[in-house]
Amino acid sequence: MEFTFLPKSTLRNQAFVRYAIKSYYSQETVTYKNSGFYYIGKNTSNIEKLVKVFKRGYASEALENAKAELKRSLEQEKNIIPEIIFCESNFDFSAIKSFGQFLNHHPALSSIPFVLDAADLSQKDLNQHRKHKLPDEIIFLDAYDEESLLAKGRFLTKVKSNAGELKINQDLKERSKALIMSNILKRIFDIVVSSIALLIVSPLFLLIAMAIKIESKGPIFYISKRAGKGYKIFDFYKFRTMLVGADEKIAEFSHLNQYNAGLSEGPVFFKINNDPRVTRVGAFLRNTSLDELPQLLNVLLGNMSLVGNRPLPLYEAATLTTDDWAKRFMAPAGITGLWQIKKRGKEDMSVEERINLDIDYANKYNFAYDLWIMANTPSALFQKTNA
Repeated sequence: MEFTFLPKSTLRNQAFVRYAIKSYYSQETVTYKNSGFYYIGKNTSNIEKLVKVFKRGYASEALENAKAELKRSLEQEKNIIPEIIFCESNFDFSAIKSFGQFLNHHPALSSIPFVLDAADLSQKDLNQHRKHKLPDEIIFLDAYDEESLLAKGRFLTKVKSNAGELKINQDLKERSKALIMSNILKRIFDIVVSSIALLIVSPLFLLIAMAIKIESKGPIFYISKRAGKGYKIFDFYKFRTMLVGADEKIAEFSHLNQYNAGLSEGPVFFKINNDPRVTRVGAFLRNTSLDELPQLLNVLLGNMSLVGNRPLPLYEAATLTTDDWAKRFMAPAGITGLWQIKKRGKEDMSVEERINLDIDYANKYNFAYDLWIMANTPSALFQKTNA
């Protein structure tokens, strides 16, 4: 983006340097590498003085023009913003107020000092501006020499920068407090619901255990190592729905995998529709989601939550350690989650789609969001799944 000076009538013989100031964003903070100014008004003597002080800058005749130009620079060239803005005071009070609010409400522009030249203000108008504190500073520009003006600019920039950092830190603290409270509510809710549910379904546990034992030899529960939040590994409980030794036959049935079968690189999930390793009792338990009931123990123990991203077998989790995918492990492991209500039962779901839904949940999750997911999940706590 190039900056030129308007008007040019008395400046025809003056060569002004055009400039591009780079800004660097870290979350909502902006650090300025170069100096420069933005002047709003027509006073050419003020512009000349600012050029001598700051060496480079831009002038615009109207507030609306300045607002449009700043918007354009941020949209088209996001690394270009001025370091300090000077404005003449012969504009309407409401227009200056609107411009100040425009700056303050923008995460990047709010860090730029906004200085009003009081040369054209009556005492009444000056008091009004000071009362409302619209600009960051009100000065008589013609009373400043070059050295004091440069010092003033540096001081205001430092003050605004410190104020911006304080605001960001305060926002982070508030968000952190909100997340802590949300996690407390989530955990209390998990304990209460899982405890009540386990008491209610305990007779059903006995009937399911008997049916599994009668049909096939082997343990009642299927216990596997899973990776949950922060890659924490824990014992994951389900009722056994497959023949003993089914895990050793994954390679044998890999060609039936509905998740991008045949891919040798990248993230890997494994799921087979009408899995030949599943017993008749196991098929019934899966179709009714009763095989998921023991996960209430995981919720009660704190390894899982009622809502979260599905905990993954270790061979699947091992393929999701890159920066692109690891964020899905920032969220709690859960019985039900976002991808279940978005893509549940659809055979055309890709690995990328499922992981992106997990990442989306990790970015948004809170107690209220969990309640929304549960409300929009058929049989929210006990879904049919082969995971």
